[in-house]
Amino acid sequence: MRYRPWIGPALVLVFATASAAAQSSGDSKYPEWKGQWVRIGAGTYDPDKRSGGQPPPLTAEYESIWEANRAEEVAGGQYYNPQSRCLPAGMPRMMVAFEPMEVIVTPAVTYIQASYFNEFRRIYTDGRDWPKELERAFVGYSIGKWEDSDGDGRYDTLMVETRGMKGPRVFDASGIPVHEDNETVVKERIALDKSNANVLIDEITTIDHALTRPWTITRKYQRARTANWVEYVCTEDNQYVFIGKETYIMSADGYLMPTKKDQPPPDLRYFSRPRN
Repeated sequence: MRYRPWIGPALVLVFATASAAAQSSGDSKYPEWKGQWVRIGAGTYDPDKRSGGQPPPLTAEYESIWEANRAEEVAGGQYYNPQSRCLPAGMPRMMVAFEPMEVIVTPAVTYIQASYFNEFRRIYTDGRDWPKELERAFVGYSIGKWEDSDGDGRYDTLMVETRGMKGPRVFDASGIPVHEDNETVVKERIALDKSNANVLIDEITTIDHALTRPWTITRKYQRARTANWVEYVCTEDNQYVFIGKETYIMSADGYLMPTKKDQPPPDLRYFSRPRN
């Protein structure tokens, strides 16, 4: 009979304790970002835009697209805005955080869960390289690297690069466009405010062929440690109706209504019409 060493309960407890201690020691290098993060500032992509922030550095072609989108918005239409059709915002727009978000830090992956549209990011920090082929997604594919900016032995800053987004996407509800080639690259520097551990700062730089230069904005989020989470489902109460490139709305009594002055009704060629 082959000899098998006996491992008693006490030894098992020692192994378990050592394993837990090693895990705890490893985790202690990472920042504590638990809680609910609520955006600070406006819901525009650049949170300072309403107070004189920078205009988007668009090329002439994409400036004209933005002007058309803004005119559509003023007229009452929303066709240019993918979110009005319950499509996710994708990157970088999802970091506007229209509803609260959660950040879950683990040694190999940092997860960002946005309540709005239930968008979910995985930021890989396990040292991997970019895949040879990227499966495109609205949130893209993110690789990150932790840094210890003050040399205290703990990571405090997450540097992230995101590629592989798909469209349609815009920067915000005003319709600031991204290039149709979807070759967007987003770089982020995420860290707690050094003067307030309950404020998270995300410096976002977007590189896109619709822009004349990289566009950098800074978003901030306030932490609520014991807040309630509310489910958001876009399709539950979305009253917009899109037919062709026209935006209509469903009235409270269930009838189709125009969103623009003198808007024509939809083409009903495939419906039989009552005869007089």
